[in-house]
Amino acid sequence: MTAIEQTEARPRGTRLPRRARRNQLLGAAQEVFVAQGYHAAAMDDIAERAGVSKPVLYQHFPGKLELYLALLDQHCEALLQAVRTALASTTENKQRVAATMDAYFAYVEEEGGAFRLVFESDLTNEPAVRERVDRVSLQCAEAISEVIAEDTGLSKDESMLLAVGLGGVSQVVARYWLSSGSAVPRDTAVQLLTSLAWRGIAGFPLHGADGGQH
Repeated sequence: MTAIEQTEARPRGTRLPRRARRNQLLGAAQEVFVAQGYHAAAMDDIAERAGVSKPVLYQHFPGKLELYLALLDQHCEALLQAVRTALASTTENKQRVAATMDAYFAYVEEEGGAFRLVFESDLTNEPAVRERVDRVSLQCAEAISEVIAEDTGLSKDESMLLAVGLGGVSQVVARYWLSSGSAVPRDTAVQLLTSLAWRGIAGFPLHGADGGQH
């Protein structure tokens, strides 16, 4: 869950503490960017949605790109923390796979559609955006790969390949599940994907163990 909440337009002139105002502006910007995309969105639209004047908006963010990047930073961090929390939620490896995959499903299902800014941005040709998107994907994979390496004894590079695969499959399937309006409930979808992944990852024996299940 991020600090951004769904924003209702406020009467102009309402005074808020700086942090509250910033969160309000980010909430309004998220709604506009998700609905219209970066290129079609205008600072006028965001100011109007937030119920503030453009000068107030520019006091917090010098331009549209800076506003977009602040929002992207927030939601990239939310994804990374969700993955790390899932990995730390249990020491039972099959459940850890399920929890991690469910973190991606929960992320794309979150009200407000913030995942579209991370995974479906229309601004990926902008280096600052591309760098952030690539970085969060890499950080999530690194978190997953550390667990794989510790449990299996595979090399860092081998573990990273598996982790990139698990993370990539999770976010692609989660996005498909949401966009297709699938009749499959979320918990069932996670169970199916976990079974698919587990059949592969369980083939690697525990490090230091003589075979057996993870």
